[in-house]
Amino acid sequence: MIDVAAARALTPGVGHVAHFNNAGSALPSSGVLSTVIDHLRLEAETGGYEAADEAADRLAAVHTSAARLLNCAPDEIALVDSATRAWDLAFYAVPWRAGDRVLTSKAEYASNFIAYLQVAERFGVQVDVVPNDGLGQISVEALREMIDERVRLISITHVPTNGGLVNPAAEVGKVAAEGGALFLLDACQSVGQLPIDVELIGCDLLSTTGRKYLRAPRGTGLLYVRSAALDRLDPPFLDLHGARWVTPSRYEVQPGARRFENWEYGVAARLGLGAAIDEALAWGPENIRDTVYALADDLRGRLTELPGCRVHDQGAERCGIVTFTLDGEPAEQITSRLAGRSINVSVSRAPSTLLDMTDRDLPSVVRASVHYYNTEEELDRLIEELAN
Repeated sequence: MIDVAAARALTPGVGHVAHFNNAGSALPSSGVLSTVIDHLRLEAETGGYEAADEAADRLAAVHTSAARLLNCAPDEIALVDSATRAWDLAFYAVPWRAGDRVLTSKAEYASNFIAYLQVAERFGVQVDVVPNDGLGQISVEALREMIDERVRLISITHVPTNGGLVNPAAEVGKVAAEGGALFLLDACQSVGQLPIDVELIGCDLLSTTGRKYLRAPRGTGLLYVRSAALDRLDPPFLDLHGARWVTPSRYEVQPGARRFENWEYGVAARLGLGAAIDEALAWGPENIRDTVYALADDLRGRLTELPGCRVHDQGAERCGIVTFTLDGEPAEQITSRLAGRSINVSVSRAPSTLLDMTDRDLPSVVRASVHYYNTEEELDRLIEELAN
């Protein structure tokens, strides 16, 4: 388990708030903070290009650190500015044809499903939603029955935005491999709070952000692209970083996943992402998971004892995101009330995960997402305020 006192000593924000909005944007460590500020200061003193040149080795190391985190090769990592950009780059790189099928899950995020609907309209792609099993997670059995030669892509969200569910990604990966379909995993909420091994999961593509459980700056994200899948993908756009202009009428794409990167990016933020990944590796992904899961289970137990409180998390495995409602008080009002007491939670609304929330008749839920720097005393404060 994580040494919580040590983690808090390295997290300036815990002196100001009880932060249970880590699935939105976690509190950065002092090391990440100083990494970003120091580089911005260097840019101001020496110039942006010159500061980047000075940081070249550390920038290159970010790919290596990200590869260690996901258990892949550094050239299978593209560093981008958000999880949405990473996911879009992967999804729109698929060469869609009329009649292709996308299989997805009930808990899919709105941005992803909007993209499915767009390619359905643009190319005549068929979008099919795999039903849940009795635990509220994607049914692997139903997925296996639905896959056929027309399925170009299986695309699911690992941990949805509206609850603690952890979809059985590795089982989905086995089905994708058996059926010859590409497998895209939206790991925006899972990377940083539980171990992620792309070889074990079997995904061809994985997108994630820096700002959530990795505790990196906003404006950072990464895309994993399996080397064996590159020939089945066509980047939706290229610049002089993703490709090389070799003759007036010909260009060559970069080898590996870096063809999906841009030339321009926030250098300070990327260095901060690297620092955050290194810290996560130092704490240990398994240690982080065990600490986060235990705290979340504790919180769920306390919430179920509150009169009129209902916990809405599903799945055989439940992570650090805890969602609930209180009878007679809207989620937005609860969030505002807690904010006035320096307790950060957030609201997850139906349009973000429309299929799942509609099925469960939930217009909105309060989302309290814990991290390894949260404490039992902070849980006490949260429960006390909710009870008032």
